[in-house]
Formats: sequence, C-alpha cells, structure tokens
Amino acid sequence: MISQPSSLAAFIAITLVFALAGPAPAQPGAQPNVVVAPVIQRNVVAKQSFVATVQPLRQVTIGSAVDGRVVRFLVEEGDRVEAGQPLAQLRTETIALELTAAQAECELRRQQLAELRNGSRPEEIAQARARMIAAQARQRYAEARRDRAKAVYRSQGVITDDEYEEAVALAAEAEQNYLEAQAAHALAVAGPRVELIAQAEAQLAVQQATVSRLQDELAKHTVISRFAGYVVAEHTDEGAWVNRGDAVVEVVAIDDVDVIAQVVESNVAFIDLGQEVSVEVPALEGQRFPGRVAVSVPLADPLARTFPVKVRVTNQILPHGPRLMPGMLARVELPVGKKTTAQLVPKDAVVLGGPAPIVFVVDKPEPDGPRATVRSVQVRLGVASGALVQVIGKLSPGELVVVEGNERLRAGQEVRVTGTLAATPPAVSDQRRGDSTTHARQSP
Repeated sequence: MISQPSSLAAFIAITLVFALAGPAPAQPGAQPNVVVAPVIQRNVVAKQSFVATVQPLRQVTIGSAVDGRVVRFLVEEGDRVEAGQPLAQLRTETIALELTAAQAECELRRQQLAELRNGSRPEEIAQARARMIAAQARQRYAEARRDRAKAVYRSQGVITDDEYEEAVALAAEAEQNYLEAQAAHALAVAGPRVELIAQAEAQLAVQQATVSRLQDELAKHTVISRFAGYVVAEHTDEGAWVNRGDAVVEVVAIDDVDVIAQVVESNVAFIDLGQEVSVEVPALEGQRFPGRVAVSVPLADPLARTFPVKVRVTNQILPHGPRLMPGMLARVELPVGKKTTAQLVPKDAVVLGGPAPIVFVVDKPEPDGPRATVRSVQVRLGVASGALVQVIGKLSPGELVVVEGNERLRAGQEVRVTGTLAATPPAVSDQRRGDSTTHARQSP
C-alpha cells in the first residue's frame, strides 16, 4: 500500500513530465487547413495619426449696417440659413415714403427728358408757321399804309407829322413782329437745343442716384446671411434698438469643414496640397471621412514648433443637422515620409509572441495540389496600409504566406491549402497614391 505523501509526489512528477514534454506532435496524417495570400510589392508612404479639431470653413458675426429698431427677428440658434436669407428686419416706414417720393420725381425728370428728345410736335410747328404768315400779312399791310401816308404827306400835306410818323412806326413794328414769328417757326422746326437735352439728362441722373441711394438704404434695413450655414448665436431680439455695426447673429459655414492638425516641423515637408487623406472622428463611432489637404500654414507655433495643416472635408448634412460639428475631436492620417517600394502581406499573416514577428511561407511540392510544406521567416514590420502591412525580411513578391490557420503551425509542417486571397488591382485613386490594396477570396 502506498502512503498518501508518496502518491502526491508521484502525481506531481507525472504532471511535470507532461508539462515539459509540451503539446503532443500532430499525427502524420493530420494536415491543418490553411488559407494563403501572395506577397505584394507596392509603393507605400509612411503615415502618422495626428490629433486634430473640426473647424467651420467660415465663422462670421453679422451686424447691422444702419441704426434702427428690430421689428422682426426671423431665426433661432441652430437654424439653417441659405445665402441671401433674411435674418432680421428693421423699421423702414420713413425711408419707404422717401423712396416713393424720389421715384415719382425721377419719373417726372424722365418724362421731361423724353419731351425734349422728341422735339416739337407737328401741331406746334404748324401753329408757329401760321403765326409767322399772319405777322407777314400785318407787315405788308403796315408797309403799304406807310407808303400811302408818305405819298400824301409829301404831295398834298393833308396829314400831320404825327400821323405820318405813326404810320412809319407801325410798319417798323409789323416788320419786327414778322421777324419774331419767323424765328419762332425756325425754333419749332429745329427742336430743343442740345444743351437743354444734356441738362435734362443730368437732372435725371441725379434723381436716379437719389433713388438708388434710398433703395440701398432700405435694403440695409434687412439683415441677411451672405452664405449658407447655421445660426450659432443670437445677439438681439424683436423690439431692440441696434446701432450701426452692432452684432445681430453669428453664422458658421459647415457644409465643408476644415480639420486642423498641428504637424511637427520634421514632417510638414512631406505634406503636399491636394493630397487625399483619411479623417477619423471618434465621437462618430470611429467613422472615417475622405478629405484633402487644403492649406499648410507657413507659420509655426514658436513654442511647439508645429505648423497648422488644414484638411478640407465635405460634411454630411442630415435632416436633423450636420454630421461633423465644429469643435469635434478628430484624427488625421498624414504622410511623414517619402514614397518607397515595399513588400506587403495581410496583417493576419504576421504571427507575434516570439522573439521576432514571423510569417509562414508555403512551399508546394505539387504546383497544382493542395498539399504543401510551410517554413517560418522572421520579419520586421514597417508601414501599415489598410489591411496590409509592410514586412522586411527574406521574402520575394508572389510567395504565398499563410493568413488563416497559422496560429499553431511549425516550420516544416505539412498543410492543406484550402483557399487563396488574391490581390486585385487597386482603384484609380489608390494607384495614384500607391498605398492601398484590396483582396478577394479564391478557391484552391
């Protein structure tokens, strides 16, 4: 009979033997199933995630251009406004009356100018001609009477000197009346002088300027938004008096937003205007938004030695409001190095936990058969690009690496290849960047 301490010692010894022996080797006929993918050679760029802040494209405090009392305040905080939309209305009764009077005066000046430009009417010319003919007839009669008086005065002396001189004066007066009527007829035929038309045109222009000034003054009594955006602050209300320059509302334009990141001086040289980048917003469950570098401000913070980089992002405007809002925290992936040629594998192909990362490369004894042997290759990890990662080691483009079923593999072990993840051509924008790859599953 074995004592209890002896039994306990035997149990511990057996346990240690199994622990030191490690897992039992796989049976010769048991080949694990694996999925493989080819090693890809692509151009990649080292990127880094920078903390950034969402900022509006424009933020403006809209003020009043004139003094007046607010009779209608048309918006509230959070309302969306469009370009040219009225925000507040000031009292306009007095200036509206002045504008009406000025417009009537302008119409009077316009009609007077039209009258001058049209010249004399045919009836006026005919009237002047009739007066001229009448004056001519009176002149002839007066001249004939003067001639008779002269003959009688000289030959017979039956009329006095006064009567003779009166006949002479009447003839001279009739001649001048005819000349006056003749000139009036000529004026009627010629029409108004050019100088009179120019004077009328100038008077009309002065009045039109007065009307335009009053119309502009009337328009200033309506406070409008100059761009589409959202009201974020109210600075007055109905019934309040505002002076010229006083703030009325504050509006932000966020149909497009700027995501501003502070980039250190050693990395800013690798950022080019127009580069397409990815923006992640943690508050929106890590949703990513495509953007492009719009501005790289060439003035550093003297303390931090960082340069502001603005990434322009098109906002998503939903029925309940914008998706991206100013002040939100964001992360921006920006290039921090030059473009290099690298070998990429899916991230699932990398096995961690040992002294160094490794990948299992598949060597097929039969080119078209499912059986294969794996070997381990130590690698160093480089730039991540989507679902791929750069690996630096003894690998060649086109070699197959295990991406599924590589958790318990050992070098030299036989496996059964059940599928291949084949690299597909990248999209046009990805080809332009040279740093993105998509994959599709293929059957063996």
